[in-house]
Amino acid sequence: MEKIEKNLEEWRAMLDPEQFNVCRLSATERPFSGKYNATKTAGVYQCVCCKEPLFDSTTKFDSGCGWPSFYTPIGESAMVEIRDTSHGMIRTEVKCARCDAHLGHVFPDGPPPTGLRYCINSVCLDLVPRG
Repeated sequence: MEKIEKNLEEWRAMLDPEQFNVCRLSATERPFSGKYNATKTAGVYQCVCCKEPLFDSTTKFDSGCGWPSFYTPIGESAMVEIRDTSHGMIRTEVKCARCDAHLGHVFPDGPPPTGLRYCINSVCLDLVPRG
């Protein structure tokens, strides 16, 4: 995988303001506001910044948390995990491995088979439907 590196002004020019704030500045979209929170469309979710495939829709589940949730990424190398101690909490942030876009966080309260919940901001994703 070829790493994509751009400066903030290059990212700002290609993303809308909300995408930029979330993907590049680690903001969070409001819960239950994202376009993919309740989507059931079959396909592949890719990074909005670099189009790297991140999640398959078959791993999406309704966690009730207000953001799209997945129990596993599309591949082990799709994202990187980083310890996040912001906001007085200890969490694990997930970023796109190809372009370092902030995606969301992963928690150990998901369903089998992994027991993980990747809680991802819709604004960070593009869904490519199957067929």
